[in-house]
Amino acid sequence: MSKNLPIDGLEARVRYAVRHFWATRMAQSRGQVTRGVNDQGARGAVTGGKQMDGFVEIVRDLLIESGIPDEEIFFDSRLELPGYFRPEKQWDVVVVSEGRLVAAVQFKSQASSFGNNFNNRVEESVGSATDLWTAYREGALPATPRPWLGYLMLLVESEASTRPVSVREPHFEVFPEFRGASYAERYRLLLGKLMREKLYGATCLVLAPEDSGPGGDYREPDVDLSIVHFLASLQAQASAIGAMRATWARKP
Repeated sequence: MSKNLPIDGLEARVRYAVRHFWATRMAQSRGQVTRGVNDQGARGAVTGGKQMDGFVEIVRDLLIESGIPDEEIFFDSRLELPGYFRPEKQWDVVVVSEGRLVAAVQFKSQASSFGNNFNNRVEESVGSATDLWTAYREGALPATPRPWLGYLMLLVESEASTRPVSVREPHFEVFPEFRGASYAERYRLLLGKLMREKLYGATCLVLAPEDSGPGGDYREPDVDLSIVHFLASLQAQASAIGAMRATWARKP
């Protein structure tokens, strides 16, 4: 972990966020059982929401420390942004300053059903960003500043998420990096490509071991997808808004 953290005590904050993920997930699962809900697999823990609130708090605090007023940071309501292929899409954190979109962030997690959900995550991450950038190009959002989009994924590190996965090639060959890649490696590839294609300003992959994750343990498999890199990129965007805000205020 870098010593030049964008936020004080970041490692401890991330450990807390990981513990919160597990505690919320277990509480939601128990709640489903108590109410007699027959969920499929771990769906009860997924549909409860709030599992990623620890990471949301880290991002919110970083934005405030970078000079963004609290009232310009939305994470409970008013999260809809316009799309091009659909009317609007709800993000997890939205920052709007002086009528301009500064940043929008999505927080996702996956602990089971990797085969069923990985493709959904791919389509969602690519589609959400493409939809917003097309709306931005067509004038649905002010041209400046160019918005910053972020995507943070917490993946449970288990035997199921780290074993090699076969691919099907009935007609054409897949790209070689996907052959034998586990779901954890597929997520690493996805998040790296999302940045290279400039769909997101930064992406982050946090692996939480199934056995020690509930105690706050986590691992970062790629420095370019680390929480420090993610927050530093967001911090640069947020810090630039102060100078821009003065310019906006002078406009008639």
